[in-house]
This record gives sequence, C-alpha cells and structure tokens, in this order.
Amino acid sequence: MSDAPLHLVPVRSREAKDFVRTWHRHHPPPAGQIFAVGAADESGTLRAVAIVGRPVARHLDDGATLEVTRTASDGTRNANSLLYAAAWRAAKALGYRRLVT
Repeated sequence: MSDAPLHLVPVRSREAKDFVRTWHRHHPPPAGQIFAVGAADESGTLRAVAIVGRPVARHLDDGATLEVTRTASDGTRNANSLLYAAAWRAAKALGYRRLVT
C-alpha cells in the first residue's frame, strides 16, 4: 500500500487480468474487455487497474454504453477515483455516451 502520487498508464489485457488475479479479493478477471487503464506510482510500479467492457446486463448493452467490469488495487489511496475518471474520459473519446459501474 502506498500514498505516492499516481499517474495513468496504458495496460495490456493480459497484464490487467494478471493484476486482478493477484489483487482482487474475491472475483476473477472478466472474460472480455474494450480497454484497460492503470495507475502507477512515481517509480512506474502498477498500483491499480480498471477493466472496461460491454455491460453485463443485456438491457444496458445498447451500443452506446460501457461498464467498468472490474477494478483492483493494492490499497493505494485515490487509485480507483483516478481510474474511474480516466475510464469515463476514454469512453467519451471513443464515442460512448454512458459508463456504468
């Protein structure tokens, strides 16, 4: 666990899923994803990830909505807030109109 300043980093699918396997307390990584984003400290150590994909609920899967299907953190403060904000900015940039959690 760390309180070091964080910055956003790109994360490949495999790395994000491995991080979730290591740090999420009770859920496995989701099956699919559209993109993943990470939060790293000053030394470049990955501290948290968010995986974004199609909504799990069928009635939300309208083509304009994405869902943050998993986040995982080593306990670093404010990491999830940083990732949720980044996920929404990225979803908007890709043309999506809604992001659910």
